[in-house]
Amino acid sequence: MYIAAFIYRPGQADDEFHRLSALIDEIAAGIPGFVGAESWRSPDGQLSNASYYWRDKDSLQAFATHPRHLDAKRQYRKWYDGYHVVISEVQRAYGDGSLRHFVPDSRRQRQG
Repeated sequence: MYIAAFIYRPGQADDEFHRLSALIDEIAAGIPGFVGAESWRSPDGQLSNASYYWRDKDSLQAFATHPRHLDAKRQYRKWYDGYHVVISEVQRAYGDGSLRHFVPDSRRQRQG
């Protein structure tokens, strides 16, 4: 499993931004191998993170090279005051079982 974390400093969001953001989420969800997404904002509101989870590299690559996604990326300066992308391979995931998450608990998979 892979995670593409898009960390950014929000700028001015307009109607086009909201439309493209919703479209990007639809594109991601429509790609086979998409597992889920989550986001957070720093307590001071200066940074946001949108993380997309992918079953494999091919799925992630399909998202990264989708024409609509590429178009949105070319326009980033309209809406962001900076960004950083981190691509990570998930080695393991675990918790106490009280939080449901779309990434399976790797300890439970080995036991069962």
